[in-house]
Amino acid sequence: SPPQLQMPDEVVAEVASHGTVATAHDSLEDVIGETDVLYVTRVQKERFSDPEEYEALKLRYVVTPESLAEGNAKSSLVIMHPLPRVGEIDPRVDEDPRAAYFRQMENGMFV
Repeated sequence: SPPQLQMPDEVVAEVASHGTVATAHDSLEDVIGETDVLYVTRVQKERFSDPEEYEALKLRYVVTPESLAEGNAKSSLVIMHPLPRVGEIDPRVDEDPRAAYFRQMENGMFV
């Protein structure tokens, strides 16, 4: 991810302290083929003080049917998202059996 969206160093350190290696990548295509679970979230506008920076980053990573095509992603991949989405998952992905976000939502707790 771009530096503005990377996991904080203290989170990476916490993960490492439990024996898990965290890696950062600039491209979904670089890692989609070895990914088991893809947990997608929206870029949160409210976390940016500069609206232009948000606009530049908000759709930097978009999951599309093309990015999930055979040969790119595992057939066993699970795609999750907390919903609502604002463009980070192409609606055409909803038809992909690997898309679990609506099932995920059904199993969530209503507040």
